[in-house]
Amino acid sequence: MLPDQSEHPCQVNEISLEGAIFITNQVPPHGQAIVAYLEEVGRVEVTSAEPVPNGFRVTISLTGARRDRLESRLKWLAQKQSNGGAGTIEDRRHPRIEAREATSQITMPDGRVYDCEVLDISLTGAAVKVEVMPSLGTHIMLGKMRGRVIRYLENGVAIEFTKPFERAAAAG
Repeated sequence: MLPDQSEHPCQVNEISLEGAIFITNQVPPHGQAIVAYLEEVGRVEVTSAEPVPNGFRVTISLTGARRDRLESRLKWLAQKQSNGGAGTIEDRRHPRIEAREATSQITMPDGRVYDCEVLDISLTGAAVKVEVMPSLGTHIMLGKMRGRVIRYLENGVAIEFTKPFERAAAAG
Protein backbone atom coordinates (compact mmCIF):
# COMPACT_ATOMS: atom_id res chain seq x y z
CA MET A 1 0.00 0.00 0.00
CA LEU A 2 1.43 3.32 -1.08
CA PRO A 3 1.02 6.62 0.81
CA ASP A 4 -1.97 7.51 -1.41
CA GLN A 5 -3.71 4.37 0.04
CA SER A 6 -3.54 2.57 -3.34
CA GLU A 7 -2.85 -1.16 -3.19
CA HIS A 8 -0.91 -3.13 -5.80
CA PRO A 9 -0.27 -6.88 -6.03
CA CYS A 10 3.32 -8.09 -5.99
CA GLN A 11 5.48 -11.14 -5.51
CA VAL A 12 8.27 -10.98 -2.94
CA ASN A 13 11.69 -12.46 -3.67
CA GLU A 14 14.86 -12.70 -1.60
CA ILE A 15 13.44 -11.28 1.63
CA SER A 16 15.80 -10.67 4.55
CA LEU A 17 15.93 -8.42 7.60
CA GLU A 18 17.55 -5.73 5.44
CA GLY A 19 15.27 -5.80 2.39
CA ALA A 20 13.58 -7.66 -0.44
CA ILE A 21 12.75 -7.55 -4.11
CA PHE A 22 9.14 -6.82 -5.08
CA ILE A 23 8.11 -8.14 -8.49
CA THR A 24 5.27 -5.93 -9.75
CA ASN A 25 4.12 -3.71 -12.60
CA GLN A 26 3.86 -0.68 -10.27
CA VAL A 27 7.33 0.72 -9.52
CA PRO A 28 7.16 3.66 -7.10
CA PRO A 29 9.79 6.42 -6.97
CA HIS A 30 12.99 5.76 -5.00
CA GLY A 31 12.57 6.54 -1.28
CA GLN A 32 8.78 6.00 -1.18
CA ALA A 33 7.37 4.71 2.12
CA ILE A 34 5.35 1.52 1.57
CA VAL A 35 3.29 -0.65 3.89
CA ALA A 36 3.42 -4.21 2.59
CA TYR A 37 1.06 -6.95 3.76
CA LEU A 38 2.97 -10.12 2.99
CA GLU A 39 1.35 -13.54 3.12
CA GLU A 40 2.83 -15.62 5.96
CA VAL A 41 4.90 -12.65 7.16
CA GLY A 42 2.36 -9.95 7.94
CA ARG A 43 2.60 -6.18 7.86
CA VAL A 44 6.04 -4.75 7.05
CA GLU A 45 7.00 -1.10 6.58
CA VAL A 46 9.58 -0.69 3.81
CA THR A 47 11.14 2.01 1.64
CA SER A 48 11.41 1.68 -2.13
CA ALA A 49 14.92 1.53 -3.53
CA GLU A 50 16.37 1.00 -7.02
CA PRO A 51 14.36 -0.61 -9.85
CA VAL A 52 15.17 -4.17 -10.95
CA PRO A 53 13.82 -6.10 -13.94
CA ASN A 54 10.04 -6.46 -13.45
CA GLY A 55 10.03 -4.67 -10.10
CA PHE A 56 12.11 -2.90 -7.47
CA ARG A 57 14.17 -3.41 -4.33
CA VAL A 58 12.97 -2.31 -0.91
CA THR A 59 14.90 -1.63 2.26
CA ILE A 60 13.70 -2.60 5.71
CA SER A 61 14.86 -0.50 8.67
CA LEU A 62 13.39 -2.03 11.81
CA THR A 63 14.77 -1.95 15.33
CA GLY A 64 13.91 -3.52 18.66
CA ALA A 65 10.80 -5.65 19.01
CA ARG A 66 9.65 -5.06 15.41
CA ARG A 67 12.95 -6.35 14.05
CA ASP A 68 12.79 -9.32 16.42
CA ARG A 69 9.24 -10.19 15.22
CA LEU A 70 10.28 -10.02 11.57
CA GLU A 71 13.35 -12.15 12.27
CA SER A 72 11.15 -14.73 14.00
CA ARG A 73 8.72 -14.79 11.07
CA LEU A 74 11.51 -15.16 8.51
CA LYS A 75 13.10 -18.02 10.49
CA TRP A 76 9.72 -19.75 10.74
CA LEU A 77 9.16 -19.32 7.00
CA ALA A 78 12.64 -20.67 6.16
CA GLN A 79 12.05 -23.68 8.42
CA LYS A 80 8.64 -24.29 6.85
CA GLN A 81 10.14 -24.16 3.35
CA SER A 82 12.96 -26.53 4.35
CA ASN A 83 10.30 -28.97 5.61
CA GLY A 84 8.69 -29.04 2.17
CA GLY A 85 5.92 -26.62 3.16
CA ALA A 86 5.00 -28.34 6.40
CA GLY A 87 4.80 -26.33 9.60
CA THR A 88 7.12 -26.92 12.49
CA ILE A 89 6.83 -30.24 14.28
CA GLU A 90 4.74 -29.62 17.30
CA ASP A 91 5.25 -31.15 20.71
CA ARG A 92 1.66 -31.68 21.80
CA ARG A 93 1.30 -31.76 25.55
CA HIS A 94 -2.45 -32.42 25.53
CA PRO A 95 -4.75 -34.41 23.26
CA ARG A 96 -7.01 -32.54 20.87
CA ILE A 97 -10.68 -32.29 21.80
CA GLU A 98 -13.65 -31.57 19.60
CA ALA A 99 -14.77 -27.96 19.79
CA ARG A 100 -18.44 -27.23 20.40
CA GLU A 101 -18.44 -24.79 17.48
CA ALA A 102 -16.04 -24.80 14.51
CA THR A 103 -16.69 -21.10 13.87
CA SER A 104 -15.56 -18.45 16.31
CA GLN A 105 -13.96 -15.01 16.42
CA ILE A 106 -10.60 -13.63 17.44
CA THR A 107 -10.41 -10.21 19.06
CA MET A 108 -7.25 -8.16 18.67
CA PRO A 109 -5.85 -5.94 21.46
CA ASP A 110 -7.26 -2.84 19.73
CA GLY A 111 -10.78 -4.33 19.68
CA ARG A 112 -10.91 -5.40 16.03
CA VAL A 113 -12.80 -8.68 15.64
CA TYR A 114 -12.26 -11.28 12.89
CA ASP A 115 -14.23 -14.43 12.11
CA CYS A 116 -12.19 -17.62 12.26
CA GLU A 117 -12.52 -21.38 12.00
CA VAL A 118 -11.22 -23.51 14.86
CA LEU A 119 -9.10 -26.22 13.23
CA ASP A 120 -8.24 -28.01 16.46
CA ILE A 121 -8.22 -27.25 20.15
CA SER A 122 -6.64 -28.68 23.30
CA LEU A 123 -6.60 -27.74 26.96
CA THR A 124 -3.71 -25.32 26.38
CA GLY A 125 -4.23 -23.94 22.89
CA ALA A 126 -5.89 -23.94 19.50
CA ALA A 127 -5.16 -23.71 15.81
CA VAL A 128 -7.42 -21.33 13.91
CA LYS A 129 -7.90 -20.50 10.27
CA VAL A 130 -8.11 -16.72 9.96
CA GLU A 131 -7.47 -14.14 7.24
CA VAL A 132 -5.30 -11.86 9.40
CA MET A 133 -1.85 -12.79 10.67
CA PRO A 134 -1.25 -11.12 14.05
CA SER A 135 2.38 -10.77 15.09
CA LEU A 136 3.91 -13.57 17.10
CA GLY A 137 3.37 -12.87 20.79
CA THR A 138 0.21 -10.80 20.22
CA HIS A 139 -2.32 -11.31 23.00
CA ILE A 140 -5.76 -12.06 21.55
CA MET A 141 -9.08 -13.52 22.56
CA LEU A 142 -10.43 -16.66 20.87
CA GLY A 143 -14.09 -16.45 21.77
CA LYS A 144 -13.88 -16.03 25.55
CA MET A 145 -10.43 -17.62 25.89
CA ARG A 146 -7.43 -15.33 26.34
CA GLY A 147 -4.17 -16.37 24.70
CA ARG A 148 -1.24 -15.32 22.58
CA VAL A 149 -0.11 -16.12 19.05
CA ILE A 150 2.80 -18.57 19.20
CA ARG A 151 3.13 -19.89 15.64
CA TYR A 152 2.01 -19.25 12.08
CA LEU A 153 0.12 -21.92 10.16
CA GLU A 154 -0.43 -22.18 6.43
CA ASN A 155 -3.73 -20.32 6.67
CA GLY A 156 -3.92 -19.09 10.24
CA VAL A 157 -2.27 -19.05 13.64
CA ALA A 158 -1.65 -21.25 16.67
CA ILE A 159 -2.75 -19.77 19.97
CA GLU A 160 -1.50 -20.73 23.42
CA PHE A 161 -4.13 -20.07 26.08
CA THR A 162 -3.22 -18.01 29.15
CA LYS A 163 -5.18 -20.45 31.37
CA PRO A 164 -6.05 -24.07 30.52
CA PHE A 165 -9.27 -24.54 28.57
CA GLU A 166 -12.23 -26.08 30.44
CA ARG A 167 -13.33 -29.38 28.90
CA ALA A 168 -16.95 -28.66 29.85
CA ALA A 169 -16.90 -25.49 27.78
CA ALA A 170 -15.64 -27.39 24.73
CA ALA A 171 -18.15 -30.19 25.05
CA GLY A 172 -20.89 -27.60 25.43
